[in-house]
Order: sequence, then C-alpha cells, then structure tokens
Amino acid sequence: MTPKSNQPANQSRGDSQPSARKITQLRDAIAAHTAKNSDGSAFIDRELEEAKTPVRKKALGLLNYRARSTQELRGKLLDAEFEAEVIDEVIADLEHSELLNDEKFAHEWVHQRHQRRGKTRLVLDHELADKGIAPGIRAQALEQIDDDDEAALAETLARKKAKKVKRVEDRADYDKELRKIVGVLARRGFGQGMALGIARQALDKRCDELGTEVR
Repeated sequence: MTPKSNQPANQSRGDSQPSARKITQLRDAIAAHTAKNSDGSAFIDRELEEAKTPVRKKALGLLNYRARSTQELRGKLLDAEFEAEVIDEVIADLEHSELLNDEKFAHEWVHQRHQRRGKTRLVLDHELADKGIAPGIRAQALEQIDDDDEAALAETLARKKAKKVKRVEDRADYDKELRKIVGVLARRGFGQGMALGIARQALDKRCDELGTEVR
C-alpha cells in the first residue's frame, strides 16, 4: 500500500510554505530599502505592496523548497501569470535580503552535484548556463573542481563499471567492455582521450582480477 503524504492535495512540492526565518529576513531587507519621506518616516506604496504580496508568497514558497537562480525564479513566477513589473520588484527585494543570490546558488550547485552526483565541470557549466548564470559567475563556481578531482571521479566511475564485468575471453569481449566503460564516462562529460585511458586502466585491472590475459 502506498503511504499517504502529509502534503495537502492542492499544494505542489514547489509551493511549500515559506519559513518564518525567510519571511523575517525578507521583511527586514524591505524595510532597509524602503523610501523615506522628508520627515524620515517610511514611504510605503500600499497598492504596490498589495500587488507584491501574492508574488512574494509564491516566490518564498519556491525558495523554501530549494534554492533557485534569478532567471529560474523569474520564469516560475511568470508561468504563474504574475505581472512582470511586480515580479521585478519582488526579485529586487529578495536580492537585497540575500535570499536570491546567483553567486551563492552557483557555488552550492557545483559543490553538491559534483560531490553527490559525480557531475563534471563541463556538465555543470551547461546546467548553470541553462539556469541563466553569467559566464563569470559560472567560472568562479567551477574553480572548486580541479583536474585531480576530475581524474579521481573518472577513476571511481570506471572502477565501478569494470567491477560488473564477469568474463573477458578474447579481444572482442575486451573491446566491448571497454566501450561500455568509456560510454559511462563520456555521458558524464569526460573527454574522449581521458575517458579511454582511464577506462583501459580499470578494465586491465579487472582482467587481472579475473585471471584473464587479452592479447
């Protein structure tokens, strides 16, 4: 039997309720950037604030579910059919509050997806570009991964795939298994030359374990 979810039927995962901390953080940022009257009191455009309320709630719900780039969040809000001008006002508030920050987003995206999912710099660069992250910010975030990190990741993936090889009786078997390992690395974004060299090393080691010598 499928377990019942505690999530309301009319609420999607991307529309989770914003946390109290994020609401307070955003409120403080808005207050800090609110225009002032000549006597120093806050000038509040009531009509604009009323228009921003549902947009802000939607935006905070999306950010509470997971971090997003500015372009990604703007797209989600446009899809929800809010007015573009009001969306821009809300996004400005979120940027002032640091709840929306493309540099932090890119840095965390690279860190998590390299560590947890084994993504290469090439793949991560494409992913960040798709989310509208500027080239300079992408390059800075990708500096977290160096050539040694990439090589270690490729070796781990190649060894894991090679361990599944059960027999290599001749050159045809060897070439077939080698193509499979290279394919795994290529799909992760490793270059052909690097993938072939590391795949060959992993398969040769596996052949030694199996007691097979391929000429």
